Amino acid sequence: MKVILLTDVKKQGKKDQVIDVSDGYANNFLINKGLAVPYNDANKKKLERDLNNRAMEEEALIKECEEIKKKLSNVTVKFKVKTSNDGRMFGTISSKQISDELKKLGYDIDKKKIESDHPIDSLGTHIVKVSLHKKVVCDLKVMAE
Repeated sequence: MKVILLTDVKKQGKKDQVIDVSDGYANNFLINKGLAVPYNDANKKKLERDLNNRAMEEEALIKECEEIKKKLSNVTVKFKVKTSNDGRMFGTISSKQISDELKKLGYDIDKKKIESDHPIDSLGTHIVKVSLHKKVVCDLKVMAE
């Protein structure tokens, strides 16, 4: 019997996948527990509609992230930091601080999406990567002065 999986099922398949299983397993476990629905014309059309809607939402999200990327390319996040007499910084600038500063500028970006190759522990301009989406990554200038 063919079924469409509604969730990931261990050792069987991923969500939205069409798999062929025995009638008893399909009726008594997968369908009974709400993990799958029978593969028929109505459910097939619903699956296609859902996949199409998700693809359109994904495209819209990518376009929105591209717009944010364009805006962030012109932004420099500045931090006033304490330094020693010889010009070295006390501490570092964290991704949380960068995220908080971006929120003040009107960009709601989670600190987990901000990545730096090296700790920002010296004066000057540093470039950090901001992952807005898995397909959209932009560079952000961070200035410590």
